[in-house]
Amino acid sequence: MATAVPAERDAVARAFGTQAHEVPLPGVTLHRVGDRYDLLAAGVGPALAAASTATALTAAALHGTPYGLVVSAGIAGGFPPDAPLGSLVVADTVTAADLGAETPDGFLPVTELGFGTVHHRPPESLVREAAAATGARVGTVLTVSTVTGSAERAAELRARHPHALAEAMEGFGVAEAAAAHGTPVLELRAVSNPVGPRDRAAWRIGDALAALTEGFGKLAPVLESWTSHDRAE
Repeated sequence: MATAVPAERDAVARAFGTQAHEVPLPGVTLHRVGDRYDLLAAGVGPALAAASTATALTAAALHGTPYGLVVSAGIAGGFPPDAPLGSLVVADTVTAADLGAETPDGFLPVTELGFGTVHHRPPESLVREAAAATGARVGTVLTVSTVTGSAERAAELRARHPHALAEAMEGFGVAEAAAAHGTPVLELRAVSNPVGPRDRAAWRIGDALAALTEGFGKLAPVLESWTSHDRAE
């Protein structure tokens, strides 16, 4: 499971109620919980998240113990009123919102320039089960390299991505690394602030981290029971 920063990693670790121990890798350190889960504070932004996640995935593959699933987890900005403060969001689509080019006619995603991809879609069955277990809202989670700080940009993003519920900075990078290894991905976010003008007094980071811990406590049985048949979806 990949998070951006140690505070998010620790919020997830508390959900398992088990002491984690460190597993050093080149450039990153895993925190192993029991014998089934590895937690990784992958860093802020899609590039570092992709690099760190790819390191962990490659190390596991070379060791002959490849991962069956990657979960990108953390806090996020929510698009009001659909994703209020303290709510959970599970992504049915992980989207790179600002990967592309500006043109006189507006933004063009990189796919319209003839390159790459801007969407990764987690397994539908896992999204359904995760949402049912945690009470999370289901929708698009946007990945950005620059956090939105104005009402105008928030409106522009929502116009281009009408199903977007949240904005964060790592999910697409994690998903790119997972896709390179053929490993399914899930993204779970707890909303700490509204997307739009930056008002630190309105942020509820502590509440969001608590919601993330509670959500993972409910998600763990889903991860345990997700079958090989489901993974072939």
